[in-house]
Amino acid sequence: KVGDLGFFYHSVKETSVVGIVEVCGLAHPDSTTDDPRWECVDIRAVKDMPKAVTLADIKANPKLEEMILVNNSRLSVQPVSKAEWLEICRMGGLDKAP
Repeated sequence: KVGDLGFFYHSVKETSVVGIVEVCGLAHPDSTTDDPRWECVDIRAVKDMPKAVTLADIKANPKLEEMILVNNSRLSVQPVSKAEWLEICRMGGLDKAP
């Protein structure tokens, strides 16, 4: 929903969390495809991660072993628990998690 925060994750080459975004527009049909099943939300950048958090780093962290990203990295959108959020922010060098 509008106002929700999320991680911006590069999922192709870098496979890493590089920033934090905020949902600023409700779900609507994805304009990049003619497939009516695809929807997207609009986001805006909130904060860059001082240090990218790689998928390898996430998988190596026992505190994140239950994170959906570790177990199913193919999902475009996935929930993140508060504890996972705080740990990723810590790993990324954020002094204070938004």
